[in-house]
Order: sequence, then structure tokens, then C-alpha cells
Amino acid sequence: MATRPLDRSGPRPLWQQLQHQLRERLEAGEFADRFPGELALVEEYGVSRHTVRQALRQLREEGVVVAERGRQPRVAPTTEISQPLGALYSLFASVEASGLSQHSIVRTLDIRADAVIADRLDLDGSTPLLYLDRIRLAGTQPLALDRVWLPADFAAPLLGVDFTHTGLYAELAARTGIRPEQGHEEIHVVMPTPAERALLRCSPGTAAFSINRLGRAGDRPVEWRHTLVRGDRFTLTADFSTETGYRLR
Repeated sequence: MATRPLDRSGPRPLWQQLQHQLRERLEAGEFADRFPGELALVEEYGVSRHTVRQALRQLREEGVVVAERGRQPRVAPTTEISQPLGALYSLFASVEASGLSQHSIVRTLDIRADAVIADRLDLDGSTPLLYLDRIRLAGTQPLALDRVWLPADFAAPLLGVDFTHTGLYAELAARTGIRPEQGHEEIHVVMPTPAERALLRCSPGTAAFSINRLGRAGDRPVEWRHTLVRGDRFTLTADFSTETGYRLR
């Protein structure tokens, strides 16, 4: 990625512009082998060492770069979220268990009809559904695009929830007494579209897990969910032996 000159007459501080460019270059994989030192960045961008340090300080606080006093800055290792196959898991809980904070950017939360999704939930096509569309972040970095539909006859109380930092299952149980206990999940490996890559802030060569989930409470389908998870940040695990084969938890 070519270095772009910083705008010295614009309203944005130089350190902020530098931080933005460095983040773009990091996400493009440019610094996979070696991150440039402070003096190299000073020369490359024609800015002061103070400006470079401000930009690196912010990247360090985001957990993207490790920049210790007296040592060469380096790209921080990516924390991977691990999830056992066969478990009815909460992505919120899995991220928090990895040591990262989980936040969401809520793009849509409303009541709507969707005949295709209603059919998957064994409902009439005109049945009102609660729809929640979020970008899920692990730490400061996008991890997943998550869309979920639930029958509005019991899920409507979720309209008042701020899903910025809370789990759907916990709120569903607290407000309705319903929690998915079993279900069916299909997982495919896909290449995200350009629009999805932009939202996930991942490079063109990064694959993703496309996960479709039908969750049930007792015999009733209560959740249809589609989640697109960055393949470079999420792993699925299972135990196996020669005697029992795979043991899904």
C-alpha cells in the first residue's frame, strides 16, 4: 500500500491521520514480517517523533501494536476465539472468556415480517419477527456480522434493550424466561463480499465462517440466526480418540 501524504491544512491532527494510515496498512497485512520503528516512520511521513509516538500510543491502547519503551514496535499477536463444536454457545460469552471485551454496533433492531425466515421457524409468512442486526467486536476489532430473528409474540420486550454490551441469550432469559436449549447449526467456509470485508475490516484473502443456526426451546423453534465470523480470529474445536471418534461437547 503506497504511503499517502498527510493533510497538513486539514482539521484532523497529524497523529490521527498517521494512526489511520498505519491501521489500514496493518489490516492489509503489510507489516506481517516487521513493523517500522519510530525513526523510520518519522522519515517516511515527514513528521515529528512526538506525532509518531501519539499515533503508536493509540494503536497500543487498542491492542493492535506492542510498543514498549526502548524496543522496536511490533504487531500484537491476534487473540483467537476458540469454541468447542457441539456446544450451544454464546458468542458474547466466548469472546469475554478469551480475555477480550465484547461490544456490538447495533445496525437494526425492529419488528418486521420475513416470509423466508418465518418458514424456517415453522411460522406463517406474515408473522411479526424481532430482527437484530449487529457488528460484533472483540476488543476493538470487528469479529462477526450477526443477524438474528425471533418470533415477536415473546421477543418484543427485547426492543428496549441496549445491545452494545450484553448477550442476547441472557437478555432473552431475563425478559421472557425463554432460552434456546438445543438446535441445529450449519457451518460453511466462504469468502466475504467486498461490503462484508469493509464491515469486518479484513483483507481480501481472509475467509470467514458462515454459520446458520436454528435454536429451539423445547420443541418450539425460537431463533434463526446467520453469523459471518472472521476465519482468522475464530476456531472450532472437538475432542477425538480412536475408540470413540469425535466427542462433541
